[in-house]
Amino acid sequence: MTGLPKPNYECDMHCHTVRSDGNDTPLELIENAVAVGMKAIAITDHDIDPPRTIIDEEGQEVDIIEYARGKGLELVLGDEFSCDTYVDDVHIVGYNLDWDHPLVKEEVRRAKASKSEAYRKLCEVLTAKGMPLDWEKEILMYRDTEGKMRTRAPDEVQRKHIFEAMAHKGYTSTWSEAKLLVRDDPELNVRRRKIDPFDAIDLIKTCGGLAVLAHPYLIDEEIVYPDGRQYTRDEYIDRLLAAGIDGMEAAYPYSKTSYKGTLTDAEAKAEIMEKYKGKVKFFSGGSDYHNDGKKGVENPRFIGEGGISYREFKAIFG
Repeated sequence: MTGLPKPNYECDMHCHTVRSDGNDTPLELIENAVAVGMKAIAITDHDIDPPRTIIDEEGQEVDIIEYARGKGLELVLGDEFSCDTYVDDVHIVGYNLDWDHPLVKEEVRRAKASKSEAYRKLCEVLTAKGMPLDWEKEILMYRDTEGKMRTRAPDEVQRKHIFEAMAHKGYTSTWSEAKLLVRDDPELNVRRRKIDPFDAIDLIKTCGGLAVLAHPYLIDEEIVYPDGRQYTRDEYIDRLLAAGIDGMEAAYPYSKTSYKGTLTDAEAKAEIMEKYKGKVKFFSGGSDYHNDGKKGVENPRFIGEGGISYREFKAIFG
């Protein structure tokens, strides 16, 4: 692929593929990372164990980490756990877990089931509120980036697929506007049961992985639960730190997300590193790359837009 933006960082620890809501296959992600000179990336698809093999150019199934290494790229496998039913954007990335552990397999199964039911219900609510969206014909059936009709299983649906459909039908200008519309309307914000963040941290560490809090400033500054409990963002994060979070994303492209604050990306990075210095073992970083440019999104996040240096990468992952 040509014409890719030059990365800001050598290592990008937050990238998505078609296994969740990204638009690159795992092979395309590796190829695109190599094309821009990345030294390391992580596959961190939502609520699903990562691919362990890949089909190479000769049609052979090979180990995905070895394949990437053969291209001069270090690859880390992760899972971005969507946590906390009542707080949006609490995402904890688990790296290098024992992906065959029964706890991992059960959580992947549970997350798929909870998503399918909630997202089908969201389509019903949108339709009732004058924004018709057909679960079967417009979500389970879709056009890929080449314009071909495809189908996806109910448990493969991500909320972003619904946001993209809303934008495509003109209910909002972009998928990110659709996300904000749904998030900020209590009737539309259909909740699915997500893993408790403390359980996610425990699961990650029990299965031998590292637990990293993704994009901390996407968490709302004021949090109120249905039972009346209230926390500031800082108080909420302090509780995660006490539960054993290993690391936190610092360099992240907030300016291209639903971030509600006023800090620039550089200011957010500096503030996070200052505030949590000594409270986490390390700072991570990533672009949250989805290759949304394939779907016509203007100025999408690009590989290496957020991340860490290779020296920092080796200090974390060896």
